Amino acid sequence: MALVGPAPPMTRITLVLASASPARRALLRAAGVDPLVIVSSVDEDAMVAELAVDDRDSVTIAEMLAVAKANDVLQRARSLGSGPTLVLGCDSVLDFDGQSLGKPRDADDAVQRWRAMRGREGVLVTGHALLDAFGGSTQIATARTVVRFAEPTDAEVEAYVATGEPLAVAGAFTLDGLSAPFIDSIDGDPSNVIGLSLPLLRRLVRSAGHEWTNLWAERV
Repeated sequence: MALVGPAPPMTRITLVLASASPARRALLRAAGVDPLVIVSSVDEDAMVAELAVDDRDSVTIAEMLAVAKANDVLQRARSLGSGPTLVLGCDSVLDFDGQSLGKPRDADDAVQRWRAMRGREGVLVTGHALLDAFGGSTQIATARTVVRFAEPTDAEVEAYVATGEPLAVAGAFTLDGLSAPFIDSIDGDPSNVIGLSLPLLRRLVRSAGHEWTNLWAERV
């Protein structure tokens, strides 16, 4: 009869999140990963403005900004030490009515967006760039989730925008916050709408030659 021994020791991998998003950090922590946050200094608006008009599609924008954010913090991540380290950059945009929408400019912009979106659907696009700080590999991929919006009243829209929440998020809505009752349904990965796609990230980690479970803060 074979005896089952103790589980082999893990090679702990540090994940550096190049984002100030509390939603992305919360998603990772709920999945057992406690990332080290190093916020990038990328000027997103300036980078998008430099793109030719024909290149301003949602996937190009999301992937370009995700790569830029990851690269921006790469050297700082390397200074942490020599252990296995992965750097994750993400960027989300809402593909709606032929436009790529990031964060609203101001409250009036958020109100106008919600009045246009209600009763319709858009696609939340999130670019993911995963850089191996010492192994040199780069994994880039995009997740897409269809979002169907309900029909909040003008009063509900104005009250929601007054909270300030939609001004800080791509597309001017959240799936895990105050606007959740204003979303009828989605097709695709819900974590992608919240901030990053956990299933896609797991695949990228494995493509980089690592095990997802080695990112866990502790063995569970």
